[in-house]
Amino acid sequence: MPATSMEELVSLCKRRGFIFQSSEIYGGLQGFYDYGPLGVELKNNIKNAWWRSNVYERDDMEGLDASIIMHRLALRHSGHEATFNDPMVDNKKTNKRYRLDHLIKDQKADVLAKVAEGVGEAPENIAAVSARLMENPARAAELLVAAGVRDAHSGEVGEWTEPRPFNMMFKTTVGPVSDEDSYAYLRPETAQGIFINFKNVVDSTSRRLPFGIAQIGKAFRNEITPRNFVFRVREMEQMEIEFFCAPGTDEEWHEHWLEQRLSWWEAQGVPREKIKVEDVPGDDLAHYSKRTYDLMYDFPTLGHDEIEGIANRTDFDLGSHTKGQAELGLTAQVMDNSDSVAKLTIPHPETNKPVVPFVIEPSAGVDRAMLAVLSEAFTKETLENGNERIVLKLKPHLAPIKVAVIPLARNKPELVELARRIKADLQKLGLGRILLEDSGNIGKAYRRHDEVGTPFCVTVDFDTVGLGENLDAALKDTVTIRNRDTLEQERVAIADLAGWLVERLR
Repeated sequence: MPATSMEELVSLCKRRGFIFQSSEIYGGLQGFYDYGPLGVELKNNIKNAWWRSNVYERDDMEGLDASIIMHRLALRHSGHEATFNDPMVDNKKTNKRYRLDHLIKDQKADVLAKVAEGVGEAPENIAAVSARLMENPARAAELLVAAGVRDAHSGEVGEWTEPRPFNMMFKTTVGPVSDEDSYAYLRPETAQGIFINFKNVVDSTSRRLPFGIAQIGKAFRNEITPRNFVFRVREMEQMEIEFFCAPGTDEEWHEHWLEQRLSWWEAQGVPREKIKVEDVPGDDLAHYSKRTYDLMYDFPTLGHDEIEGIANRTDFDLGSHTKGQAELGLTAQVMDNSDSVAKLTIPHPETNKPVVPFVIEPSAGVDRAMLAVLSEAFTKETLENGNERIVLKLKPHLAPIKVAVIPLARNKPELVELARRIKADLQKLGLGRILLEDSGNIGKAYRRHDEVGTPFCVTVDFDTVGLGENLDAALKDTVTIRNRDTLEQERVAIADLAGWLVERLR
C-alpha cells in the first residue's frame, strides 16, 4: 500500500539520504532544505526528464538559464513589487505570524464557518474568505477573535492584529554601496528572465511563432509560514515554459499544454486519476492571467494541492516590459535607430506585421514534483514469509541508483575486484549512477536498495568466479540480477549484462 502520511515520507527521506533540513546542526533554517546523495540524483533525473520531453523532443522550444538576481525595475513592471503579496496576521499573545488564508483553513469546521459567514462567503472557498477579510482589516481582526480563531502553536484563541499585505520578494544589494539605488531582488519566479530575454532569443535563433523558451532554475519567496516539508519553502526550483503564440490562438494552445503536462506527469509515475484539474475562478487569478489551470495532486496528509499551474498570461508581460523601457526613455533610443517602437514584438505568422505575442505558461516546482513522485512510488508490501518491506517503485529513468553491483562476500578479493570491473563497465553506458555495494550482507543490501528504489541488483557470487563448493561450470562468468518490483532473480552472462540492462532501463 502507498504512504498514508507525510511523516512516513519525511522519515524515509532523512533515513536514506534524500532530503535534510538545511543548517540542521544549528537548529535548522525554516523553509530551506538540502538534498542529500540520493535526493540530488532523483532531483536531477526529474529535471532531465522534463528538459528532454520539452526541449529535445519538441521542435518548437529553446532553452535558457537566466540570472537569479534581477534588476528591480524588471520586477516593478512585471507587477511583482505591487502585487506579489500574501495576507499576514499576527497573534499579539504569542508574537507568532501567520499567512491569513492558511490560518483560517487550519481551523475547525465550526470556526471556519463563523469566519466565512461573517464575510458572506462559502467556507470551502478559502481564497474568497481571505480576500474579503483583507478588504476591511479592522473588521477582520474583530471577526477572527469573535469566531474563536486559534493559534496553531498554542492552541488558544488568539488576539489578532489587522491583516496586512506582505511582499514575499527577497531584497539584496548590488555593489559596495548600500543605498536606495543599489538594491535588487532575488527572482520570485523564473518567468521574468525569459520575458526580458525574449528579443535576444528571437534575434539569435530566428524563431517564428509559435515557439517556447524553457528554463529550470532557482526562485525565492519569503513565505510567511513555510510548511509541509518541501511543499512550501522559501528557496525552490522551478521548471517553467513561456510558450509564445499569435493572439487568437492562445486558448487552443492552452488546452494543448494541459494535455501535454498531464501526459508528462503520467510518464513520471503520477497517474491522471490522482490529479484534479482546477479551473481557477476569476477572483483568484493572478494579476497577469486570463485563465489558469491548476493541477492538484492528492498528497498523503495534505490532500489535493498544486503541483503545476498552466496559465494564459496573454500579452501582459511583454507589453509591460515594453512600457517599462518607455519609462526609461529606451523607446526613444530605439526610434532614433529606426527600429520598432514596440521592441518586444515578433512578426505575425500570417500577416508578417509586428505583434506582441500571447503566452501560455506551464510552471511546475521541482521540489513538489519530487514529493509527488516519492508519494506515488512509496509502497508497503507484506511478503510471503510475513515480513513487511518498504519499496520505492520509481520509474527506472528516475531512480537515483540504476544498478547496485554487490559482491557476495567482501573478504574475497576475487569477488570484490570483479564487481568493481563490472561496475566501471556499466557506468560507461551512460545509464545514470551505478553503485558498488560492498556492505558484506546481501539481505540488508537488498532491503536498502528496495527502500531507495534501485531497479536492479547485480550479485557477483562464488559461482561467478568458479569458487563454488558444488561448482556448476555453466554458472561461471554469470551474475544474478534481482528485480526490485517482482523480487525475481535471473542468471545472466557477464558478456550479456550491459545489453540486458540497457533494454530495461532505457
